[in-house]
Amino acid sequence: MGTGLLALISLLPIISVALLLVVLRWPASKAMPISYLIVACLAIFLWQVPIVQVAAASVNGLIIASTLIYIIFGAILLLNTLKESGALHSIRTGFSDISPDRRIQVIIIAWLFGSFIEGAAGFGTPAAVAVPLMVGLGFPAMAAVVAGMIIQSTPVSFGAMGTPILVGVGNGLSADLNMGSFAESAGFDGLDQMLREIGFRVAILHSLTGTFIPLIVVGTMTRFFGVNKSFAEGFEVWRFAVFSALAMTIPYLLVAAFLGPEFPSLLGGLTGLLIVISAAKRGLFMPPTEKIWQFNARDKWDPEWTGAVALQNDDSESNNSKMSLIRAWLPYLLITGLLVITRLPTFSLEPLLRNAHPIITWVWPNIFGSSVSASFQPLWSPGTIFIFASICTFAMHNLSAENCKKALNTSLKTLLPASMALLFTVPMVQVFINSSGGASGHPQMPLALAEGVADLAGNTWPLFATFIGGTGAFVAGSNTVSNMMFSLFQFGVAERIAADPLWIVALQAVGGASGNIICVHNVVAASAVVGLTGREGSVIRKTLPAFCYYALLSGALGYSIVNLGNPLNLGTVLAASILTGMVTLIFVSQRINK
Repeated sequence: MGTGLLALISLLPIISVALLLVVLRWPASKAMPISYLIVACLAIFLWQVPIVQVAAASVNGLIIASTLIYIIFGAILLLNTLKESGALHSIRTGFSDISPDRRIQVIIIAWLFGSFIEGAAGFGTPAAVAVPLMVGLGFPAMAAVVAGMIIQSTPVSFGAMGTPILVGVGNGLSADLNMGSFAESAGFDGLDQMLREIGFRVAILHSLTGTFIPLIVVGTMTRFFGVNKSFAEGFEVWRFAVFSALAMTIPYLLVAAFLGPEFPSLLGGLTGLLIVISAAKRGLFMPPTEKIWQFNARDKWDPEWTGAVALQNDDSESNNSKMSLIRAWLPYLLITGLLVITRLPTFSLEPLLRNAHPIITWVWPNIFGSSVSASFQPLWSPGTIFIFASICTFAMHNLSAENCKKALNTSLKTLLPASMALLFTVPMVQVFINSSGGASGHPQMPLALAEGVADLAGNTWPLFATFIGGTGAFVAGSNTVSNMMFSLFQFGVAERIAADPLWIVALQAVGGASGNIICVHNVVAASAVVGLTGREGSVIRKTLPAFCYYALLSGALGYSIVNLGNPLNLGTVLAASILTGMVTLIFVSQRINK
C-alpha cells in the first residue's frame, strides 16, 4: 500500500472526530464511541494488530481516563467547597477591585494564572483550576472553557517543569542510539545540553507567536459571548493584552535562555502576574471607566453557554460578608504551593511520591500479555492535591457537615454525566498510538500519517511541521506524547531536506503545544469540570481559529529561520502577512470603537 493512501486511511479516525464533533455537532459521549470503533477496526483488520494488543490499549485508555476523572472530581469538589464557604464571593470582589472589566479578568486569570499553573503541573491542570474559577466569577461556562483552551499554547511546551521537552523530545530523540554522537559533533556536551538549546529555540518561537494570544482570547470572548458579538470590543484593550503577553513572554524567554526548560512557564507566569496586577491597580493600559465590558444579564445567555455548575448567585451572603480575601484565596495558594514543591527538584519529593513501591505506584504491566502497560501514581496526581485542599478548606473556612455533604453530592452529580465521553475518548487515542507491530508491517497510524504529509510537503516541510505536532496533541491529548511520537521523525525529515534539525524539532514541540488548544480529551475534561457536557464540538469550533493562527505563524517563522540565506522567502512573507493582519485588526477595531 502506498504511503499516501496509508496516510489517508490513518487520517480517518481524526476525520471522524472532526466530522461528528465539529460539523455535525454531536456530543462527545456519542461521537467518541464511533471514533473508537473506527480506529479499532482499522487496527485489527488493516494494520493486523493482534486483538489482545487492541484490548490492552483500550484497557490502558480506561485506566488513563479514570485518572483524568479523578483530577476532574478533585477540581469540582474544591470549586463547590469554595462555593459553600462563600469564598467565591470574596474572590469575585477581589478581581472586581482590580477591574470589573471581564476582558481584564480573563487575561489575568486564564493567561497569567493559567500559565503559572501550567508551568507547575501541566497535563490539563490549568483548565481544572482557572476554568472553574472564571465560572465562579460569573463567566458563562463555555466562555471560561474556550479561554482556558486557547491559552493552552504558549506555556505548554514548558509545562510540568519542562516535561514536554525533557521527557517528550528527550525520549523521542534518544530512541536513535546515535543521537548522543550527533549532539557532540554539533558542539553540545551531550544530549541534555542539546535539549536546552532546543528548548531555547522553542521559547523564541512561542514568545513571538504568543504575543497576540491574550488579544485572541479577549477577541474570541467578546465575539461569541458579548452582547454585540464583536471582535472589535475585545481588541479595544489591545494595549493591556499585548502588555500582559510581553510581561509573561520576556521573562519566559530569558529563563529558557539562562535556566533551561524546567522553569520558563512557571517563572514567566508568576512574573507576569506580579507585573500586570501592579500595573492594573495603577490604571496602566486599562480601558476607560465608561467602556467597562460585561456579559449580558444571565437570563439572556444562550442556553448552550451554561453548564451544570452555576455559582455566581448561589453563595451564602452570611458567609460572604465574613470572608477576607486572603482567607478566600488560601485554598488556591495551598494548591499552588503543593504543586510547586512537589515538582521542583530542589525539594526532592518526586522520588518519594513516585517510587516503585506497590502502595505508591499502581502498575499493571504487560496487560493481557501485550507490550502495553498501565500505571497510576495517586500521590503525584493533581487530583490528590485538589482533594487535600478541599479537606483543608472544610477546616479553614469552618464548613458544617451539611455544607461538606452538599459540596460532595453536587460534585458527584456534575462528574457522572461527563465521564462517559472520556471513557471512549482516551481508549480511542491509545489504540491509535499503539497500532504498531501488526502483521501488515505498517508503521503506527500517527507515523504513517506524518510520512504521507512529509512526502507531499518536500522542502516546504517547516510550514507543516507544526501541524503534525498539533495533530499528535489533538489525538493523544498531550504535547509530551506528541513529541515522543514525532521528534525523531521530524529530525529525520530535517536531515532529508537539509534543514537544521534542531529548528524542525523545535517546530514539532511548538506545534504539539498549539494542538492542546483543540485537543479532544482536554476539551472534554475542561468542559466536565464546569458541567458543560455534550457541547465539546462547539468549544472546538471556537478555538480552531486560534490553533490555525498559532500553528501557521510559528511554522512560517520556522520556515523563515531555516531559510535565512534567502530572507524574502515564503515563510517571511506569510509571517509578515499574519502580523500585518493582526495589526490591521487592531487599527480597525480602534476606528470602530471611536
